[in-house]
Amino acid sequence: MNIDLLTPNISVETKNVFYLTSIKNYKNLPLAENEIQYLIEQVENESSLIEINQYTRKVFVHVNSKEELEYKDYEKMRKLGNSLHSKVQESKISELAVVDFSMSKELTLPILEGLSLSNYQFIKYLKETKKIKHSLSKVHVQSDVLDEKDIEELQAVCEAVKHARNLVNEPLSYLTAQKLSEEIKRMADESGFRVEVFEKTKIQSLKMGGLLAVNKGSIDEPTFSILEWKPEDAKNTNPIVFVGKGIVYDTGGLSLKPTKDSMDLMKSDMGGAASVAGALYAIAKAKLPVHVIGLIPATDNRPGGNAYAPGDIIQMYNGLNVEVLNTDAEGRLILADALSYAKKYEPEFVVDLATLTGAAAVAIGKYGVVAMGNEESADKMEQLKNSGNKTYERVVEFPFWEEYGELIKSDIADLKNIGGRDGGAITAGKFLEHFTDYPWVHIDIAGPAFLGATDNYRGKGGTGVGVRLLYDFIKNYQS
Repeated sequence: MNIDLLTPNISVETKNVFYLTSIKNYKNLPLAENEIQYLIEQVENESSLIEINQYTRKVFVHVNSKEELEYKDYEKMRKLGNSLHSKVQESKISELAVVDFSMSKELTLPILEGLSLSNYQFIKYLKETKKIKHSLSKVHVQSDVLDEKDIEELQAVCEAVKHARNLVNEPLSYLTAQKLSEEIKRMADESGFRVEVFEKTKIQSLKMGGLLAVNKGSIDEPTFSILEWKPEDAKNTNPIVFVGKGIVYDTGGLSLKPTKDSMDLMKSDMGGAASVAGALYAIAKAKLPVHVIGLIPATDNRPGGNAYAPGDIIQMYNGLNVEVLNTDAEGRLILADALSYAKKYEPEFVVDLATLTGAAAVAIGKYGVVAMGNEESADKMEQLKNSGNKTYERVVEFPFWEEYGELIKSDIADLKNIGGRDGGAITAGKFLEHFTDYPWVHIDIAGPAFLGATDNYRGKGGTGVGVRLLYDFIKNYQS
């Protein structure tokens, strides 16, 4: 869906139109007297999206009654964009003019965001799409407060989310670790960040024991992708590093998952990698003045002929030995190698994103993401929470007490890769902590990364959660 900005003097009288206005001036909209009277009645009935059928075109109206907006109001506007998209689709509208009489970016941009994200579809593998394909292809915006930069930024972020959704929705039959790296290169070409990909031989020379162990049961080779956006005007001397879990499919390995509602959803286990790639895409496309690096270790986790087994001991990239008690706790093994590798950049701050534990999903469901971090990251955690509120990818901080670390101590190695049932999301984070020595936050996106039913503008399937969160964090980053 393409969004462009119209100059204020261009007439929209012949176009299907959405008017965004305030309670103070909605009676002055360019509508007939009987239509204004209808508007008045609908406003009194507290209708949020009013539809007027003029036969030759459709007119939609939202009248805002709040003068001061909170972050929850921004989310209401995104959901209004989703409702508008439903109305547009019902009428098979291909072009829509959005006319802003509200004089408020805070109202207009979230509506456009919700409208654009609602227009996403993953129909690549459907033979017949004519009846279900979304009709909306162009949105023209008329506003005295928005400029081209606002529209370009909005499109960059929405396209980034859609790229991330595509990656999550692709099946393993297409998206192997190698193909994931190729898709990331294509995204880099579109937006301007750089990519370097380590193949298996290089990964072996680096002795990334976690990534190599998880890959042992697969016939497809692993990759380790390094993404970088380093503008000349970067305001940070040392980079911010994002690390994304890239398990392109997770059977659980020899600790095999049950199929229903578990293994059948596991093409989405690279949601963290998709979020990191999407975030770099948006950051580069918008040319944000911040040096950012993305690290994406990728493989599938299968119970093949030489698969790693419970009881194995793995030597990790940083030299620590890990006792494997469950091969389905594989994500933390590949993340650990990437987090150790991040040290070479002397990062100012590191954040990893991963569909890491069912415990996180059980704890808070699809309504937010779970986060924890070391003491040095306290100020960055607050920044992430603020960005989470603004984007409504809300960050819930879990306790990170040292007692949780006792649960992953091994009798025969430096660590074991799982604790018990208690605090499963936290013990996974405690495992990762052993591979960091810099300010660091771990974000578990297992709950909202992949949805089994449509959830307003987030849609169904891959949501791209994390892209908007990381983008807003970098946009407003403070050292």
